Amino acid sequence: MFLEQYLPVLLFILVGIGVGVGPLVLGRLLGPNRPDSAKNAPYECGFEAFEDARMKFDVRYYLVAILFILFDLEIAFLFPWAVVLRQVGATGFWAMMIFLSILVVGFIYEWKKGALDWE
Repeated sequence: MFLEQYLPVLLFILVGIGVGVGPLVLGRLLGPNRPDSAKNAPYECGFEAFEDARMKFDVRYYLVAILFILFDLEIAFLFPWAVVLRQVGATGFWAMMIFLSILVVGFIYEWKKGALDWE
């Protein structure tokens, strides 16, 4: 009786683990493992991948990451708004236009300050 009630939950958990872990195991077992200098080269972070973890690097990496997260999360608010646009009417539309104008002003400010320049 106890197993019959929780069997679907147990199967759901097992299938979830299988879907998450299975491709990783298959990739590890069947995939090629031939590292070379190109694969171990710096990628997007700008410094060597296998060096001291306490080395100094440019603060622009943090700035670009924070700006990306800021603008990416702000844009994420557009999707629920677009779904309920007919229900919120003109008030919701103009509220979003004010929100977007503040976002654009912030983007222009960051652009003029040179935070988006990568030199």
